[in-house]
Amino acid sequence: MDKNISSRDGTSLTYESAGRGSPVVLVSGAMSTGATVAPLAAPLAERFRVVVYDRRGRGGSGDTAPYAVEREVEDLAALIEAVGGEAALYGVSSGGALALRAAASGLPVRRVAVYETPYAMSEDDLGERARYTERLTAALAEGRRGDAVELFLRLTGLAEDVIQGARQSPMWAGMESMAPSLAHDDAVMGDGSVPRGLLASIPVPVLSIAGAVSPAWMREAARAIAESVPRGTYRALEGQTHMVEPDVLAPVLAEFLSG
Repeated sequence: MDKNISSRDGTSLTYESAGRGSPVVLVSGAMSTGATVAPLAAPLAERFRVVVYDRRGRGGSGDTAPYAVEREVEDLAALIEAVGGEAALYGVSSGGALALRAAASGLPVRRVAVYETPYAMSEDDLGERARYTERLTAALAEGRRGDAVELFLRLTGLAEDVIQGARQSPMWAGMESMAPSLAHDDAVMGDGSVPRGLLASIPVPVLSIAGAVSPAWMREAARAIAESVPRGTYRALEGQTHMVEPDVLAPVLAEFLSG
């Protein structure tokens, strides 16, 4: 990341851009930085000015207490202003929820694409989200960052032996350092349900994508987003999971964002 801007509350945000054309801002999900979505920037940069940034509280960006989802929307507003005053947004996982909130808030957004925004599709899943929020809040308040990361990994469905293996890996320290930002993504997701009222207020075209071999509930959530926005389209990518391959996703995004 080679550039810095200040958000409305003074928080420093680091970002970089590549390519020329209409700006597209890539919004990462939980436990990730701009570097996580950077592989998608290369194929898109052939047709767009692609902006990759570290969300507040991670990577090279700062953080300012108290956190509120509105501050992250203001972060996107500052980025969009810095790259020309209008942009399209692409958000992955919980980053998709942030992109949708930004579009609903009236930011100068042309189009929004999201990949597998993980809204809960059953009462059981909503109950699990509520328990996760309670336990995550307690773990972070007590400084138990490792426990917070474990809670998140369990929520994503990772097996216990895989989680314990991750604890012993060299990457664990970096994951613990990013643990406080889990509360940010939890707040962005709200109670975990599809925010149909908010989605109904989005005036721009929205493409909601899922992997065709991802769990059924993820495809259902992606379809629910497309059905809840006035100008929504749903798309399933053959052979893809939550860890979507950039070279498969990029042409689909480019076609939509060029619209």
